[in-house]
Amino acid sequence: MVHASPGSRRKGTPVTPPTRAELITHLVHTGIAGHVATTRQNNLRHYRLLVQKDPYHQFGLTFENDWTFSEVLALMNKRCGVVGDEDHTWGVDTIDPDLTVNALEAFADRLALAAERQETVMFATGHPSKLRGTYELWKEALVAHGCEAVTAAEGHTYEVTTERSPHRRTVAWEGDVAIVTDGHLPQHSHHPFAMRAILAELTDRGEAWPHLVIADHGFAGAAGDAGVPVMGFADCNDPALFLGEHEGKILVTVPLDDGYKTEDYAPLRDYVLARAGLV
Repeated sequence: MVHASPGSRRKGTPVTPPTRAELITHLVHTGIAGHVATTRQNNLRHYRLLVQKDPYHQFGLTFENDWTFSEVLALMNKRCGVVGDEDHTWGVDTIDPDLTVNALEAFADRLALAAERQETVMFATGHPSKLRGTYELWKEALVAHGCEAVTAAEGHTYEVTTERSPHRRTVAWEGDVAIVTDGHLPQHSHHPFAMRAILAELTDRGEAWPHLVIADHGFAGAAGDAGVPVMGFADCNDPALFLGEHEGKILVTVPLDDGYKTEDYAPLRDYVLARAGLV
């Protein structure tokens, strides 16, 4: 059963996508790109934690290169548009909206190929209250063009620890988009464990893994590390997927602030649908 998405458009409603220039204006106006709310000090802290091989910031990815802080910052400047100056340590940081739209266009082109081939697809998000509605609309569009949405491991539970206390998470599917819950409510997650469980159950059932995964956080990282073709969304304080893209484990990483309301992503969503020919 497909659940209604917050901010989703009604089926049959014509899509009027923005132009590239209009989309860039929207991204900057909202703060999804341009000067973003994620602070420079938060970005640099996360880059250092990744370099220190902190699992929470690796998103389930293993890296061929032994990345240094300077190398991570340089890559994030190139792929995301954060300030490249190491002496800029406090205040505002940036996501280049042109890089965001470039990545969205590559993303849309791969969705078009999935529709042409009628591939099996999977969607998953560690930001259920922010990105799930957008993913669900893209999933519905692909299914309408002959793709099959793959699900597995419904109800699988795992335990993770924080500095405060252990907590249990449960894999759930809402609108054929994988999320994790605390047993009741959707939860934000960086961990790779849910995607690992999903792929393991597909293997146990003798079913093929999806041709394409669209995800973020640990869902995307775990899929990419397992060798599944995956496209991901990542904020400027989450460098793992950008490093994974550089090393060839992620097909496309879209740089954007991932903490906005579902409706704020509507122009982005419609731009992708139109470019992919899924409207």
